[in-house]
Amino acid sequence: MAEPLFVPATPETTRIGLFDAAFPPVASIASGERVTLECVSGLGDAVPEEGRGMTIPAGLRAIGEANTAGVTGHIITGPVEVRGAEPGDALRVEIERIELGADWGFCGFRPLAGTLPEDFPYRRMLHIPVDQAAKTCALPMGGGISLPLAPFFGVMGVAPPAEWGRLSTKEPRAHGGNLDNKELVEGTTLWLPVHVEGARFSAGDGHGVQGDGEVCINALETCLTGTFGLHVEKGGGARDPILRFPRAETPTHFISMGMHEDLDIAMKGALREMIAFIAARTNLSAADAYQFCSLAVDFRVTQTVNGEKGVHGMLRKGLLL
Repeated sequence: MAEPLFVPATPETTRIGLFDAAFPPVASIASGERVTLECVSGLGDAVPEEGRGMTIPAGLRAIGEANTAGVTGHIITGPVEVRGAEPGDALRVEIERIELGADWGFCGFRPLAGTLPEDFPYRRMLHIPVDQAAKTCALPMGGGISLPLAPFFGVMGVAPPAEWGRLSTKEPRAHGGNLDNKELVEGTTLWLPVHVEGARFSAGDGHGVQGDGEVCINALETCLTGTFGLHVEKGGGARDPILRFPRAETPTHFISMGMHEDLDIAMKGALREMIAFIAARTNLSAADAYQFCSLAVDFRVTQTVNGEKGVHGMLRKGLLL
């Protein structure tokens, strides 16, 4: 198998806080080829001070120094053009490998944000040591708490439709983006609807570990390097004439997703996506699938802090498919 194309995190290959169909690709591959994206996280006080025994990756340092305007937001690497992708297709993103890229991460909250801003109307930032060999982090609270890591990319997305204009990376939408779905670890697959020629895939917002909900704003935000196999499925694939919303598959589950500022509507979206998924792949009617979901599908709150809240439905493999 050919080596993947490597895209380092530099001021030229990254963007801070924005998706836009007008952004030109920083690299180009054919469908079925692989790309490795170096992704970094941390701006301003999210970066630990010198002398604390935490190493700042060279790419993150360069991006911070180049950010003279003090722009804030997720640092995402890309976009990568996938030749042959056209609007109406699906991009199958195989998450082949995720490597830790720093010996620290951060987690914070601030006024007017998070799930309980009325209870925590102040700013707090924790810098958390990461043991890259053991894949654990040591929380500076409670006398010392160690958590095993389960790294994933909070942001994975394609270019949005051109008519949407320039979008913040904060809100997840039909193009993907800030999904913050902790199930999307190494070995899983994500499908994204293609809106522009070349799809233009980007990733970033590395998370070392996260609980469902991501309630205080952050997970363990950290630097990650990911290797992705990018495959164009023409027309959305044989069973998806038009893929309208992100969908995923893990070794154990099929996953639907719903996003909306109203958590109830996000729930309805995830449920409708799961009903459609089941009906397209079995002999069950939509009504059958609706009742099956009530009996056997778990719906979980993905995150409550991105403006567009998330719910994801999890169908265990082997129950139907």
